[in-house]
Amino acid sequence: MSIFLVDEYKEMEPYVPGEQPKDKLYIKLNANETSMPPSPKVFEALSKKEIWNMGFYADPHCRDFRRAIADVYGLTEDEVFVGNGADEVLSFILMSFFRRGMKIYFPDITYGFYRTYAKTYGLDMEEIPVREDLSVNIDDYMDLKGDIVMANPNNPTGLSVSVDDIERLVAKNPERMVIIDEAYVDYSGETCLPLVERYPNLVVVRTFSKSRNMAGMHVGFAVASKEIVADLNSIKFSFNPFNMNSLTMAAGIAAVKDTYYFDKCVKSTIENRENFKAELEKLGFEVIPSKANFVFCKSDAIDSKILCDKLKEEGILTRHFADERLKDHLRITIGTEYEMMVVLIAIKEILEEARENDKSGIKKVI
Repeated sequence: MSIFLVDEYKEMEPYVPGEQPKDKLYIKLNANETSMPPSPKVFEALSKKEIWNMGFYADPHCRDFRRAIADVYGLTEDEVFVGNGADEVLSFILMSFFRRGMKIYFPDITYGFYRTYAKTYGLDMEEIPVREDLSVNIDDYMDLKGDIVMANPNNPTGLSVSVDDIERLVAKNPERMVIIDEAYVDYSGETCLPLVERYPNLVVVRTFSKSRNMAGMHVGFAVASKEIVADLNSIKFSFNPFNMNSLTMAAGIAAVKDTYYFDKCVKSTIENRENFKAELEKLGFEVIPSKANFVFCKSDAIDSKILCDKLKEEGILTRHFADERLKDHLRITIGTEYEMMVVLIAIKEILEEARENDKSGIKKVI
Protein backbone atom coordinates (compact mmCIF):
# COMPACT_ATOMS: atom_id res chain seq x y z
CA MET A 1 0.00 0.00 0.00
CA SER A 2 1.51 3.34 -1.03
CA ILE A 3 1.61 6.45 1.13
CA PHE A 4 -0.63 8.21 -1.41
CA LEU A 5 -3.73 6.01 -1.05
CA VAL A 6 -6.49 8.07 0.59
CA ASP A 7 -7.69 6.93 4.00
CA GLU A 8 -11.20 6.18 2.76
CA TYR A 9 -9.90 3.29 0.64
CA LYS A 10 -7.43 1.74 3.06
CA GLU A 11 -10.06 -0.63 4.44
CA MET A 12 -11.16 -1.89 1.03
CA GLU A 13 -11.58 -5.63 0.55
CA PRO A 14 -11.13 -6.24 -3.18
CA TYR A 15 -13.52 -8.71 -4.77
CA VAL A 16 -11.94 -12.08 -5.56
CA PRO A 17 -13.25 -13.46 -8.88
CA GLY A 18 -13.17 -17.11 -9.88
CA GLU A 19 -9.67 -18.28 -10.73
CA GLN A 20 -8.48 -17.93 -14.32
CA PRO A 21 -5.58 -20.43 -14.61
CA LYS A 22 -3.69 -20.61 -17.90
CA ASP A 23 -1.48 -23.65 -17.25
CA LYS A 24 -3.65 -25.94 -19.38
CA LEU A 25 -6.99 -26.16 -21.17
CA TYR A 26 -9.89 -26.39 -18.72
CA ILE A 27 -13.61 -26.93 -18.86
CA LYS A 28 -14.34 -23.65 -17.11
CA LEU A 29 -17.38 -23.92 -14.86
CA ASN A 30 -16.31 -21.71 -11.96
CA ALA A 31 -17.36 -18.17 -12.95
CA ASN A 32 -20.92 -18.51 -14.31
CA GLU A 33 -19.83 -17.69 -17.84
CA THR A 34 -21.18 -19.60 -20.84
CA SER A 35 -19.40 -21.95 -23.21
CA MET A 36 -21.67 -21.03 -26.10
CA PRO A 37 -20.61 -18.37 -28.61
CA PRO A 38 -22.55 -15.11 -28.93
CA SER A 39 -25.21 -14.63 -31.58
CA PRO A 40 -24.00 -15.10 -35.18
CA LYS A 41 -25.27 -11.56 -35.70
CA VAL A 42 -22.45 -10.36 -33.44
CA PHE A 43 -19.86 -11.70 -35.86
CA GLU A 44 -21.56 -9.78 -38.65
CA ALA A 45 -21.77 -6.60 -36.56
CA LEU A 46 -18.03 -6.51 -35.84
CA SER A 47 -17.32 -5.68 -39.45
CA LYS A 48 -14.35 -4.02 -41.14
CA LYS A 49 -16.38 -0.80 -41.19
CA GLU A 50 -16.67 -0.78 -37.40
CA ILE A 51 -12.97 -1.49 -37.01
CA TRP A 52 -12.06 1.15 -39.61
CA ASN A 53 -14.03 3.77 -37.65
CA MET A 54 -12.24 3.06 -34.37
CA GLY A 55 -10.33 6.31 -34.88
CA PHE A 56 -13.49 8.18 -33.86
CA TYR A 57 -15.10 8.34 -30.43
CA ALA A 58 -18.22 6.28 -29.90
CA ASP A 59 -21.53 8.01 -29.12
CA PRO A 60 -21.26 8.86 -25.40
CA HIS A 61 -25.05 8.87 -25.14
CA CYS A 62 -25.14 5.27 -26.45
CA ARG A 63 -28.44 6.10 -28.13
CA ASP A 64 -28.58 3.26 -30.68
CA PHE A 65 -27.67 0.69 -28.05
CA ARG A 66 -30.14 2.00 -25.49
CA ARG A 67 -32.84 2.14 -28.14
CA ALA A 68 -32.18 -1.46 -29.18
CA ILE A 69 -32.52 -2.66 -25.57
CA ALA A 70 -35.66 -0.56 -25.10
CA ASP A 71 -37.28 -1.96 -28.24
CA VAL A 72 -36.69 -5.57 -27.19
CA TYR A 73 -38.00 -5.10 -23.65
CA GLY A 74 -40.88 -2.75 -24.40
CA LEU A 75 -39.27 0.28 -22.78
CA THR A 76 -38.29 3.77 -23.83
CA GLU A 77 -34.69 4.78 -24.49
CA ASP A 78 -34.88 7.19 -21.54
CA GLU A 79 -35.49 4.28 -19.15
CA VAL A 80 -32.25 2.49 -20.07
CA PHE A 81 -28.73 3.16 -18.79
CA VAL A 82 -25.80 1.14 -20.19
CA GLY A 83 -22.36 0.48 -18.81
CA ASN A 84 -19.16 -1.52 -18.99
CA GLY A 85 -20.66 -4.54 -17.27
CA ALA A 86 -23.33 -4.79 -14.58
CA ASP A 87 -20.69 -4.06 -11.94
CA GLU A 88 -19.97 -0.64 -13.44
CA VAL A 89 -23.70 0.04 -13.69
CA LEU A 90 -24.05 -0.80 -10.00
CA SER A 91 -21.08 1.44 -9.24
CA PHE A 92 -22.72 4.37 -11.01
CA ILE A 93 -25.92 3.74 -9.03
CA LEU A 94 -24.06 3.85 -5.71
CA MET A 95 -22.05 6.87 -6.85
CA SER A 96 -25.21 8.72 -7.85
CA PHE A 97 -27.64 7.97 -5.04
CA PHE A 98 -25.58 7.01 -1.98
CA ARG A 99 -23.36 9.15 0.24
CA ARG A 100 -20.87 7.95 2.81
CA GLY A 101 -22.58 6.57 5.90
CA MET A 102 -25.90 5.82 4.17
CA LYS A 103 -27.56 2.56 5.11
CA ILE A 104 -27.72 -0.31 2.64
CA TYR A 105 -29.03 -3.82 3.18
CA PHE A 106 -28.42 -7.08 1.32
CA PRO A 107 -28.47 -10.82 2.14
CA ASP A 108 -25.49 -12.18 4.04
CA ILE A 109 -25.11 -14.88 1.40
CA THR A 110 -25.08 -13.27 -2.03
CA TYR A 111 -22.84 -11.80 -4.74
CA GLY A 112 -19.65 -10.65 -3.02
CA PHE A 113 -19.34 -7.40 -4.95
CA TYR A 114 -22.15 -5.80 -2.90
CA ARG A 115 -19.97 -6.04 0.19
CA THR A 116 -16.93 -4.80 -1.73
CA TYR A 117 -18.73 -1.77 -3.12
CA ALA A 118 -20.38 -0.94 0.21
CA LYS A 119 -16.96 -0.76 1.87
CA THR A 120 -15.41 1.11 -1.05
CA TYR A 121 -18.11 3.80 -0.93
CA GLY A 122 -18.13 3.97 2.87
CA LEU A 123 -21.72 2.81 3.26
CA ASP A 124 -23.24 1.58 6.48
CA MET A 125 -24.00 -1.93 5.28
CA GLU A 126 -26.03 -4.53 7.11
CA GLU A 127 -26.20 -8.12 5.91
CA ILE A 128 -29.56 -9.79 6.53
CA PRO A 129 -29.25 -13.52 7.34
CA VAL A 130 -30.82 -15.90 4.86
CA ARG A 131 -32.98 -18.74 6.09
CA GLU A 132 -31.50 -22.09 7.12
CA ASP A 133 -32.25 -23.41 3.62
CA LEU A 134 -30.26 -20.40 2.22
CA SER A 135 -33.36 -18.73 0.77
CA VAL A 136 -34.14 -15.03 1.18
CA ASN A 137 -37.15 -14.13 3.35
CA ILE A 138 -38.55 -10.92 1.86
CA ASP A 139 -40.42 -10.16 5.09
CA ASP A 140 -37.06 -9.56 6.78
CA TYR A 141 -36.66 -6.47 4.56
CA MET A 142 -40.14 -4.98 4.69
CA ASP A 143 -39.63 -2.55 7.60
CA LEU A 144 -35.97 -1.66 7.03
CA LYS A 145 -35.31 2.08 6.69
CA GLY A 146 -32.33 2.02 4.34
CA ASP A 147 -31.98 1.07 0.69
CA ILE A 148 -31.71 -2.51 -0.52
CA VAL A 149 -29.75 -4.39 -3.17
CA MET A 150 -30.65 -7.97 -3.94
CA ALA A 151 -29.64 -10.53 -6.57
CA ASN A 152 -32.64 -12.40 -7.92
CA PRO A 153 -32.00 -15.26 -8.58
CA ASN A 154 -29.37 -15.19 -5.88
CA ASN A 155 -25.73 -16.15 -6.25
CA PRO A 156 -24.29 -18.66 -5.31
CA THR A 157 -27.48 -20.54 -4.41
CA GLY A 158 -29.61 -19.99 -7.53
CA LEU A 159 -32.68 -19.50 -5.34
CA SER A 160 -35.26 -16.93 -6.42
CA VAL A 161 -37.77 -14.61 -4.75
CA SER A 162 -41.12 -14.21 -6.51
CA VAL A 163 -41.90 -11.01 -8.37
CA ASP A 164 -45.01 -10.63 -6.21
CA ASP A 165 -42.84 -10.58 -3.08
CA ILE A 166 -40.46 -8.05 -4.61
CA GLU A 167 -43.41 -5.87 -5.57
CA ARG A 168 -44.59 -5.96 -1.95
CA LEU A 169 -41.15 -4.80 -0.87
CA VAL A 170 -40.92 -2.00 -3.43
CA ALA A 171 -44.46 -0.78 -2.75
CA LYS A 172 -44.02 -0.74 1.05
CA ASN A 173 -41.80 2.35 1.10
CA PRO A 174 -41.68 4.61 -2.00
CA GLU A 175 -38.79 6.61 -0.50
CA ARG A 176 -36.54 3.55 -0.27
CA MET A 177 -34.53 2.54 -3.35
CA VAL A 178 -34.64 -1.16 -4.18
CA ILE A 179 -31.99 -2.43 -6.60
CA ILE A 180 -32.69 -5.86 -8.08
CA ASP A 181 -29.74 -7.53 -9.80
CA GLU A 182 -31.21 -9.81 -12.46
CA ALA A 183 -27.96 -11.26 -13.81
CA TYR A 184 -29.49 -14.75 -14.00
CA VAL A 185 -33.15 -13.92 -14.48
CA ASP A 186 -33.41 -15.24 -18.04
CA TYR A 187 -32.99 -18.77 -16.65
CA SER A 188 -35.86 -18.28 -14.20
CA GLY A 189 -38.56 -16.84 -16.46
CA GLU A 190 -39.78 -14.21 -13.98
CA THR A 191 -38.53 -10.61 -14.19
CA CYS A 192 -39.21 -7.40 -12.32
CA LEU A 193 -38.88 -5.22 -15.43
CA PRO A 194 -42.66 -4.58 -15.74
CA LEU A 195 -42.65 -3.13 -12.21
CA VAL A 196 -40.37 -0.26 -13.22
CA GLU A 197 -43.25 1.53 -14.94
CA ARG A 198 -45.22 1.58 -11.67
CA TYR A 199 -42.52 2.10 -9.07
CA PRO A 200 -40.01 4.97 -9.46
CA ASN A 201 -37.96 3.64 -6.51
CA LEU A 202 -37.07 0.40 -8.34
CA VAL A 203 -33.87 -0.14 -10.35
CA VAL A 204 -33.32 -3.39 -12.26
CA VAL A 205 -29.78 -4.28 -13.32
CA ARG A 206 -29.03 -6.73 -16.13
CA THR A 207 -25.93 -8.19 -17.84
CA PHE A 208 -24.98 -9.64 -21.22
CA SER A 209 -22.39 -11.89 -19.55
CA LYS A 210 -24.71 -14.84 -18.97
CA SER A 211 -27.66 -15.47 -21.30
CA ARG A 212 -26.19 -13.32 -24.11
CA ASN A 213 -22.89 -15.27 -23.98
CA MET A 214 -20.80 -12.09 -23.90
CA ALA A 215 -18.83 -12.10 -20.62
CA GLY A 216 -15.70 -11.15 -22.54
CA MET A 217 -17.38 -7.98 -23.84
CA HIS A 218 -18.51 -6.91 -20.35
CA VAL A 219 -21.86 -5.27 -21.08
CA GLY A 220 -24.49 -4.30 -18.54
CA PHE A 221 -27.55 -2.09 -18.29
CA ALA A 222 -30.06 -0.75 -15.81
CA VAL A 223 -33.76 -0.11 -16.26
CA ALA A 224 -35.34 2.58 -14.10
CA SER A 225 -37.49 5.70 -14.23
CA LYS A 226 -36.50 8.42 -16.69
CA GLU A 227 -35.47 10.62 -13.79
CA ILE A 228 -33.11 8.01 -12.33
CA VAL A 229 -31.58 7.28 -15.74
CA ALA A 230 -31.10 11.01 -16.35
CA ASP A 231 -29.28 11.29 -13.01
CA LEU A 232 -27.07 8.31 -13.87
CA ASN A 233 -26.14 9.85 -17.20
CA SER A 234 -25.31 13.16 -15.51
CA ILE A 235 -22.91 11.41 -13.16
CA LYS A 236 -21.45 9.39 -16.02
CA PHE A 237 -20.73 12.52 -18.03
CA SER A 238 -18.98 13.96 -14.97
CA PHE A 239 -16.85 10.86 -14.53
CA ASN A 240 -16.41 8.84 -17.76
CA PRO A 241 -18.55 9.97 -20.73
CA PHE A 242 -17.06 7.36 -23.08
CA ASN A 243 -17.57 4.32 -20.88
CA MET A 244 -18.81 2.22 -23.84
CA ASN A 245 -16.69 1.64 -26.94
CA SER A 246 -18.08 1.37 -30.47
CA LEU A 247 -17.28 -2.33 -30.99
CA THR A 248 -18.93 -3.35 -27.72
CA MET A 249 -22.09 -1.40 -28.55
CA ALA A 250 -22.24 -2.80 -32.09
CA ALA A 251 -21.96 -6.31 -30.65
CA GLY A 252 -24.53 -5.53 -27.96
CA ILE A 253 -27.06 -4.21 -30.46
CA ALA A 254 -26.70 -7.32 -32.62
CA ALA A 255 -26.96 -9.65 -29.61
CA VAL A 256 -30.02 -8.09 -28.04
CA LYS A 257 -31.90 -8.00 -31.33
CA ASP A 258 -31.33 -11.70 -32.05
CA THR A 259 -34.09 -12.97 -29.81
CA TYR A 260 -34.32 -16.32 -31.65
CA TYR A 261 -30.72 -17.25 -30.83
CA PHE A 262 -31.12 -15.91 -27.31
CA ASP A 263 -34.19 -18.08 -26.66
CA LYS A 264 -32.41 -21.11 -28.11
CA CYS A 265 -29.38 -20.68 -25.83
CA VAL A 266 -31.47 -20.10 -22.71
CA LYS A 267 -33.60 -23.16 -23.40
CA SER A 268 -30.49 -25.30 -23.92
CA THR A 269 -28.92 -24.13 -20.65
CA ILE A 270 -32.11 -24.80 -18.67
CA GLU A 271 -32.38 -28.30 -20.14
CA ASN A 272 -28.74 -29.01 -19.35
CA ARG A 273 -29.21 -27.67 -15.82
CA GLU A 274 -32.20 -29.87 -15.08
CA ASN A 275 -30.60 -32.97 -16.60
CA PHE A 276 -27.37 -32.39 -14.68
CA LYS A 277 -29.31 -31.82 -11.45
CA ALA A 278 -31.18 -35.11 -11.94
CA GLU A 279 -27.95 -37.03 -12.58
CA LEU A 280 -26.27 -35.53 -9.51
CA GLU A 281 -29.24 -36.54 -7.38
CA LYS A 282 -28.90 -40.11 -8.66
CA LEU A 283 -25.34 -40.02 -7.32
CA GLY A 284 -26.64 -39.00 -3.89
CA PHE A 285 -26.01 -35.27 -4.13
CA GLU A 286 -28.30 -32.73 -2.52
CA VAL A 287 -28.93 -30.06 -5.16
CA ILE A 288 -30.57 -26.73 -4.37
CA PRO A 289 -33.33 -26.00 -6.96
CA SER A 290 -31.56 -23.39 -9.07
CA LYS A 291 -33.14 -20.74 -11.29
CA ALA A 292 -29.75 -19.67 -12.66
CA ASN A 293 -27.11 -21.06 -15.03
CA PHE A 294 -25.41 -23.03 -12.26
CA VAL A 295 -26.19 -25.59 -9.57
CA PHE A 296 -25.23 -25.48 -5.90
CA CYS A 297 -24.76 -28.98 -4.55
CA LYS A 298 -23.22 -31.13 -1.84
CA SER A 299 -22.60 -34.80 -1.12
CA ASP A 300 -22.11 -36.70 2.13
CA ALA A 301 -19.69 -38.98 0.29
CA ILE A 302 -16.94 -36.41 -0.31
CA ASP A 303 -15.76 -33.07 1.02
CA SER A 304 -16.69 -30.32 -1.46
CA LYS A 305 -13.27 -28.66 -1.33
CA ILE A 306 -11.58 -31.98 -2.10
CA LEU A 307 -14.05 -32.62 -4.91
CA CYS A 308 -13.28 -29.15 -6.30
CA ASP A 309 -9.53 -29.86 -6.19
CA LYS A 310 -9.87 -33.29 -7.78
CA LEU A 311 -12.05 -31.94 -10.58
CA LYS A 312 -9.39 -29.33 -11.24
CA GLU A 313 -6.83 -32.12 -11.56
CA GLU A 314 -9.11 -33.55 -14.23
CA GLY A 315 -9.19 -30.21 -16.06
CA ILE A 316 -12.57 -29.04 -14.71
CA LEU A 317 -12.89 -25.76 -12.78
CA THR A 318 -15.71 -25.33 -10.25
CA ARG A 319 -16.19 -22.87 -7.35
CA HIS A 320 -15.87 -23.68 -3.66
CA PHE A 321 -16.67 -21.09 -0.97
CA ALA A 322 -14.94 -20.93 2.40
CA ASP A 323 -17.92 -19.42 4.25
CA GLU A 324 -18.93 -21.73 7.11
CA ARG A 325 -22.48 -22.16 5.80
CA LEU A 326 -21.36 -22.73 2.21
CA LYS A 327 -18.23 -24.85 2.61
CA ASP A 328 -20.12 -28.13 2.23
CA HIS A 329 -21.40 -27.04 -1.19
CA LEU A 330 -19.87 -26.72 -4.63
CA ARG A 331 -21.09 -24.34 -7.32
CA ILE A 332 -20.94 -25.72 -10.83
CA THR A 333 -21.76 -23.55 -13.84
CA ILE A 334 -23.86 -25.20 -16.52
CA GLY A 335 -21.94 -25.62 -19.77
CA THR A 336 -22.77 -27.49 -22.94
CA GLU A 337 -24.38 -30.93 -22.93
CA TYR A 338 -20.98 -32.48 -23.72
CA GLU A 339 -19.21 -30.56 -20.96
CA MET A 340 -21.75 -31.63 -18.36
CA MET A 341 -21.40 -35.26 -19.48
CA VAL A 342 -17.61 -35.00 -18.97
CA VAL A 343 -18.17 -33.51 -15.50
CA LEU A 344 -20.52 -36.32 -14.51
CA ILE A 345 -18.05 -38.97 -15.65
CA ALA A 346 -15.30 -37.29 -13.63
CA ILE A 347 -17.49 -37.03 -10.51
CA LYS A 348 -18.48 -40.70 -10.77
CA GLU A 349 -14.81 -41.72 -11.02
CA ILE A 350 -13.84 -39.53 -8.05
CA LEU A 351 -16.65 -40.95 -5.91
CA GLU A 352 -15.69 -44.50 -6.89
CA GLU A 353 -12.08 -43.80 -5.92
CA ALA A 354 -13.28 -42.49 -2.55
CA ARG A 355 -15.33 -45.64 -1.96
CA GLU A 356 -12.43 -47.91 -2.93
CA ASN A 357 -10.08 -46.08 -0.59
CA ASP A 358 -12.58 -46.52 2.20
CA LYS A 359 -12.90 -50.25 1.57
CA SER A 360 -9.12 -50.61 1.51
CA GLY A 361 -8.76 -48.94 4.88
CA ILE A 362 -7.18 -45.86 3.41
CA LYS A 363 -8.29 -42.62 5.02
CA LYS A 364 -11.65 -41.65 3.50
CA VAL A 365 -11.91 -38.60 1.28
CA ILE A 366 -14.41 -36.85 3.49
